[in-house]
Amino acid sequence: MKRLRPLPLALSLLTTCTAISHAAPLKLHGIFASHMVLQRNKPIVIWGWADSGDKVAVKFGNEQAEATAAGDKGRWEVRFPAREASTAPVTLLASTGEEKVAMEDIVIGDVWVMTGQSNMSFALKGVQEKDTEAAQANLPLLRFFSIMPNEQASPQDDIPAEKIETQGWAVSTPETCLDFSAIGYVFGARLQRSLGIPIGLIKSSRGGASIEAIVPSHKFDQDPLAKRYADYMKQKMAEFDKEATSLEVWNNQLARAKSKKLPESKWPPKPVNGDNLTSWNIPGMSASDMGSVHHGMFGVFKGYNIKGVLFHQGFNNTLETNCRPKRYRTLMKLMVEGWREDFKDPALPVGVIGFCAGGDTQTTENFETKGLETAPYIREAQRLGLADAGDPVNTAYMAADDIQIPGLHPIKKCEHGVRSARWALNRIYKTDVEWDSAKLVSTEVQGDVMVLTFDKSVMPDDWSTIIEGFSIAGEDGKFAMAYARFPLQSAKSNASNARGYDTKTIRVWSPMVKEPKAVRYSWASSPLGNLKVSGNPALPLQNFRTDSWDYPEVEDPSTIAKPDSRKLKEEVPVLTLNRRIKEGEMIKELIEKLDTLTAPITPAAK
Repeated sequence: MKRLRPLPLALSLLTTCTAISHAAPLKLHGIFASHMVLQRNKPIVIWGWADSGDKVAVKFGNEQAEATAAGDKGRWEVRFPAREASTAPVTLLASTGEEKVAMEDIVIGDVWVMTGQSNMSFALKGVQEKDTEAAQANLPLLRFFSIMPNEQASPQDDIPAEKIETQGWAVSTPETCLDFSAIGYVFGARLQRSLGIPIGLIKSSRGGASIEAIVPSHKFDQDPLAKRYADYMKQKMAEFDKEATSLEVWNNQLARAKSKKLPESKWPPKPVNGDNLTSWNIPGMSASDMGSVHHGMFGVFKGYNIKGVLFHQGFNNTLETNCRPKRYRTLMKLMVEGWREDFKDPALPVGVIGFCAGGDTQTTENFETKGLETAPYIREAQRLGLADAGDPVNTAYMAADDIQIPGLHPIKKCEHGVRSARWALNRIYKTDVEWDSAKLVSTEVQGDVMVLTFDKSVMPDDWSTIIEGFSIAGEDGKFAMAYARFPLQSAKSNASNARGYDTKTIRVWSPMVKEPKAVRYSWASSPLGNLKVSGNPALPLQNFRTDSWDYPEVEDPSTIAKPDSRKLKEEVPVLTLNRRIKEGEMIKELIEKLDTLTAPITPAAK
């Protein structure tokens, strides 16, 4: 099936307009187009604009409704009763006077929104499995709608036609799927093939977006920490001097050109009326600023009922100049609440894919240095903020840091889509597809060993007994790479797996820490860590820590958040070197200790 033309052109071809006296031609909201998927089991709301006072008639299949355009903008809205999922194509016809707008091949199913930043936008054509995924993409009941970057300083009513990347709704084919979100396509394709109903996917994701820009702006006043940031942003917007900012940007550009000894012909021209400014230079318009992405990309279609949301973001909030985990945790909760208010669904499902792993991988050689990175704090804030929303039935955090490949935009994306589909199929659709997570139940110090107990089996997916990714620290808070082992089950007990190990219990120890106080797991940007729930490769154990030594963030929004971590970064390489020396000096003791760690559990020891 061929791709649609841009919506205004499609409408002009389908519209008969003899009443040219109308100042405001009949128009539907940009989310409506041929091939769209409407949400099942929820009222169907259709809206748009016409001349104020005009009566608009809408026919949807065999049903009809009327509304009168009202107000300065001539907005009108009609509602139809909820319908069950249906693959039978329906036509929609809206008319006023002799003006008519027709849309065809409309189906009823489930609509999911893909939002976040560039790793959610990352197209299928750029990932490793693009060929096999595209070969299976002839899915006429899977439909895409993509919104291009459109951050705004205030809430918008409509999506500009030029910002609709898919040119309306596109039907999944081997060609159209390649330009859509890789995570979104894989997620939607699994749902569609599993459920057999139409699935619509709306991509509303902005590269470079911070979570502050994605949260509905009115939610910031509902928490003191968020409000402090909102008040700061409102002050910046009020004080913004366009001309002064334009000249400042130009002077910086000019200085760079001169420093590179470029000829005068290559110097930037002096700006006219701020024409050298981008959204990044304007408070309230930047993809880092309060509500800007929500105003122009997500909240703009909030009358269009949906099934749920999949969220994948984090990079911009891991930057040292912007890393504020406490604020991130607060905003995560407010974001979920705000979306549920937008779509009038207090149980709207929300799946959060943890910040993906990029950059240099943590190894035994750089273990302690990599443990100082900001990413694990933001992952923790994502998980805890989602938990703060108080709805574990309809929300889930899905760890993603084990899918590792270097770069800002890792080209492994399909795994995230598959895992998200597992969650949705298990928890939201109640199928037999497996999805689960595990929690740390208890931590006990036994001499120089920390004994961890989980509520479920956790183990490497290759059933190895060599566990990676743990670190422990004493009172000084300096975390050293630790050895971790499963204990053998006692002869009288039932083993947790076929090899006879208790995979709900892990003993953690380091020669560098004689009196352990805290433990961390998978604590780096691209961390070591090989544990999966029940050994299932699709269910990685989430990163966690038992300490309360928070990232040294700056809560004052007017202050750059970068902490003075030079001292730590100077000390940690020394710790790494000392660990290597210590391990080399105590080979025999180390072997004996590892034997102790795997000794069977006795009732007293347990």
